[in-house]
Amino acid sequence: MTRDDNRPDPDALLRRVTGGNGNKTQKGSFKIFLGYAAGVGKTYTMLEEARALKKEGNDIIIGIVETHGRAETEALIEGFPVIEPVLCQIGDVTVKELDLDTILSRRPEIVLVDELAHTNAPCSRHTKRYQDVEELIEAGISVFSTLNIQHIESLNDAVAEITKIRVEETIPDRVVEMADDIELIDIPPETLLERLREGKVYIPKKAEQAIRRFFQKGHLMGLRELSLRYTAHKVDSEMRTYMSTHAIVGPWPAGTRLLVCVSPSPLSVHAIRAARQLADDLDAAWFAVYVEPQRHLVSPMEREQLTRNLKLAEELGSEVKVISGPDIVDEIIRFARDNNISLIVAGSPRRPAWQEVFRGPLVYDLVRKSGTIDVVVVGSPLETSKKTPVSIKNLDIGLQTVTGPVVLTIITTLILWFAQSKLEFLNVAMLFLVPVLLASILWGRTAGIITTVCAVATLDFFFVKPTLSFAVEDLRYIPSFLVFLFVALSTSMLADALRRQSVVTRQRDRFISAIFSFTTMLLSPPDPGDSPARLDSVLIQAAEKIHDVFECEVVILLPGNGSLRSRVMVGSKTPPDEKELGVASWVFSHNTAAGKGTDTFATARWAYIPIKTHNGVLGVLGFRSEKPDQILAPDKRQILAAFTNVLAIALEGMGIQPQQLSPVDHPAYGRDLPKKNETGS
Repeated sequence: MTRDDNRPDPDALLRRVTGGNGNKTQKGSFKIFLGYAAGVGKTYTMLEEARALKKEGNDIIIGIVETHGRAETEALIEGFPVIEPVLCQIGDVTVKELDLDTILSRRPEIVLVDELAHTNAPCSRHTKRYQDVEELIEAGISVFSTLNIQHIESLNDAVAEITKIRVEETIPDRVVEMADDIELIDIPPETLLERLREGKVYIPKKAEQAIRRFFQKGHLMGLRELSLRYTAHKVDSEMRTYMSTHAIVGPWPAGTRLLVCVSPSPLSVHAIRAARQLADDLDAAWFAVYVEPQRHLVSPMEREQLTRNLKLAEELGSEVKVISGPDIVDEIIRFARDNNISLIVAGSPRRPAWQEVFRGPLVYDLVRKSGTIDVVVVGSPLETSKKTPVSIKNLDIGLQTVTGPVVLTIITTLILWFAQSKLEFLNVAMLFLVPVLLASILWGRTAGIITTVCAVATLDFFFVKPTLSFAVEDLRYIPSFLVFLFVALSTSMLADALRRQSVVTRQRDRFISAIFSFTTMLLSPPDPGDSPARLDSVLIQAAEKIHDVFECEVVILLPGNGSLRSRVMVGSKTPPDEKELGVASWVFSHNTAAGKGTDTFATARWAYIPIKTHNGVLGVLGFRSEKPDQILAPDKRQILAAFTNVLAIALEGMGIQPQQLSPVDHPAYGRDLPKKNETGS
């Protein structure tokens, strides 16, 4: 029996009905009141709807609502139970934040949480308020929240083009997508400006500044259209989901699959956002692919930018893939064909003209080799297309990079000075290539260039008549200098590329060898008469291997008697304290990474990730490093996930099963201030 191609995929229907995991969930619902600017009435409308639901007998409380001193908004709060905020002291300022733990213990039907894009103070569990909302929804509590269109991450570039202001406080699109209902709060820009002048949005002095900057009529019109289009797209998506769920006859094409090329450049941010918008418009699955070059190393500054780019792509809903190969374009095309990609998105290059002559843009090769795959080249925002001044701080110049070339040049000059009577000038010039080659191999490209400059200057000063002078008596030496300079720079570049490729190869071989030996060790058949000593032995070897590969302190925690405890530690003599155990217990219970380098319990000293199988969480892996965000970056996290997955399989093979932890009273990390209990308003 053949399957009708016009029928929807039953697996997709199951994911829609069950929330994506094959099991019915008891999550709370989520409604967003969306506006195009402050003052359109989002909070007011949210409170009005909450009052209507409260009259019907629903248990509704206020988690946090910002009235901004508006009397009509404050009047609507009366009669609601209000959860007093947590007070966080930042210097001389006291900040009020959502009391997440009290709300979770109170367990209302609906909680009102204003300003979804708000960034929490350090005293909070999560870095962003939307993460608090996610935890409330996971706990089965429904949430009403408010949001302005400019805070949606994928629209950041569009908003910047309209307002000429870059909004830094954004939320991932997936948070908006998880909303069960989005209500657009819309008023004409003229009405909003009138409210602004009347002091109903900001105090008069601040209102004047707002009208001159953000609240210009043209800006408001553009933001209003953006919010209308975004909401219309959301309604269209819901309509298609309804048709799919109810088997309404319609076209069921195979669907577009999209790929965006990611690089360490800041310009990749715009390409990623553009790819997200295209994926939405085409209703397409999309991948963010970074090809790790084999011919050169990525600088620390580029590595940090790459981590931010990949994290942004992941937050916007793409599937991040990090691959490697000798040719970037060939690897992208190969990945696209292997994964049935029909559209590739690439950023427009912004190199100087002289670089375009010697190093043609990769996008040209991509278009030429793409064949039947469409390629979309996106431009760059105005602010990123401007030239960025080079700072000395950004240059990778260490003490050895400067002193090494000088010392090598001095040694070579001394040797050749005493041997010049037996050597011709051409031989002297060729021998000066030796320090250039050595410096490039030992200290990199910058050292090679410095050595080249020193060699040319020394050759002219000591070996070209008139000696001990930079003057050139015979102009026929000029072409020789130019040829020497070209050969020296070329030698420097080639030697540096060889050095970098060697380092990359060694690093890759190290990871592959470590994972192979790790897998072989953990999955080897147990000896007869195994005991808990076998488990401790496996955990110690696993911790040591992770410690060696990632150069960090490691702790493995397993549940026992209803609580989580440290079972093995490597590289550290100080076990996690009570607060750290509270963070680890939260990770175990919520199956989510937290701690230093993440957006949850960011002030913790350790970072924690769950050790899990498809059956559940078996334990927690903690690690401490100077730069945990690099270990948790998407490219490195794939390697870390390989270690934890193998460890989880080995633990499951030894009879370790998922357990439930007893309720813990460990304080949320950084929450040292006393809580206030719920009060009625």
